[in-house]
Amino acid sequence: MITKVTLQDIPSLTALINSAYRGETSKKGWTTEAHLLEGKRTTEEELTEIIADPKNTFLKYTENDQIIGSVLLVEKEHQLYLGMLTVSPELQNSGIGKKLLAEGEKHAKTLGLSSIIMTVVSVRSELIAWYKRHGYVETGEREPFPASDIHINVSDKPLEFIYLEKRV
Repeated sequence: MITKVTLQDIPSLTALINSAYRGETSKKGWTTEAHLLEGKRTTEEELTEIIADPKNTFLKYTENDQIIGSVLLVEKEHQLYLGMLTVSPELQNSGIGKKLLAEGEKHAKTLGLSSIIMTVVSVRSELIAWYKRHGYVETGEREPFPASDIHINVSDKPLEFIYLEKRV
């Protein structure tokens, strides 16, 4: 079931997102960034701020009262920004990510927005290919990966974000 995230979900959601992107648990799935970045992907404080912003819609995918997937949808002028698409590492390749993407597209249409945009780390070729199979195309826009105390670059390659877009 896909529903909106609540403040009570933040501890579970933080654990899920961090387990899917960073550290040893993330290596069970194919979307890990552990070989590129150390540290946490997000914090409870960041998620609390995200949920408080009325332009943001954070959705969770639950089964048996457990959050096993999530996606952040941010209303931006004529586009919807899609970020933090997360599926529990043990359940990746089971269709949950596709369902969350479809829900994002439905949300964009409900808001009357013309497209969905996202950023993906440029060296994540398998993830970029997955999004392309779902109708996203590269826009040509790029931006440097932000330096921070949370996201510690351990890659031997320079990291940057590329923008992908899908018309809805």
